[in-house]
Amino acid sequence: MPDPRRAAVLGSPIEHSLSPVLHTAAYAALGLSEWSYTAIECDEAGLPALIAACDGRWAGLSLTMPLKRAVLPLLDRTEPLAVEVGGANTVVFAGGERHGYNTDVPGMVAALAEAGVTAPPGATILGAGATACAALAAVRETGLESAVVLVRDRARAGDLLAAAGPAGAADYYAERAWDSRPGPAAVLDVVYAPWPTPLAQAAAKSGAIVVSGFDLLLHQAARQVELMTGHEPAPLTRMRAAGEAELTRRAALPPH
Repeated sequence: MPDPRRAAVLGSPIEHSLSPVLHTAAYAALGLSEWSYTAIECDEAGLPALIAACDGRWAGLSLTMPLKRAVLPLLDRTEPLAVEVGGANTVVFAGGERHGYNTDVPGMVAALAEAGVTAPPGATILGAGATACAALAAVRETGLESAVVLVRDRARAGDLLAAAGPAGAADYYAERAWDSRPGPAAVLDVVYAPWPTPLAQAAAKSGAIVVSGFDLLLHQAARQVELMTGHEPAPLTRMRAAGEAELTRRAALPPH
């Protein structure tokens, strides 16, 4: 019987992460019955000790903000993309080393491509946090050489590697984006719950293509599965079905 392998998503707060559902569904589809994936509460202060405690049973870790930046000094090798973006959301343990990757960028590109957005004539990014930095790299991958960045606070515009803003930050622009000019042909909102967001609703009403945060989460998780397990391609259909079922279940729960 193969040795059990462990993986987890780290963050604070982390209890509502959808990543365990997606990764566990992937393991089941790939026949990796001995693999497990959990959510672990961890802040920046606790990250060094937690990573140091990961022994040979560990395959990898998924990281949420602000751990994506905090992990960089703890890695033995970091792919150029993660260095450029200023954050690694994936750690793979291999050969006694910690390898860092960023799957947010390829996940964003894949989510847009799946919706038919492959060569946009322009792009506008709302916010100046780490997610915005990943978005800049993603739109570059589509062939764009520049993008417009809209922020509430000008002071944050000078550093796209600053901490990401809170969920719902784009709501402010939802009713304003189409007031005085033609609206965008496509909108990606990185939020996935609650859905649809005000921005997504406004975009859909205008006839724009709408890509949700779930699509991004799904595709970045699929790439993480490939990196951690060595199996390609990841079972995207099974992962999507499991994630959508969990979101439906959560939406039906009484508020608390």
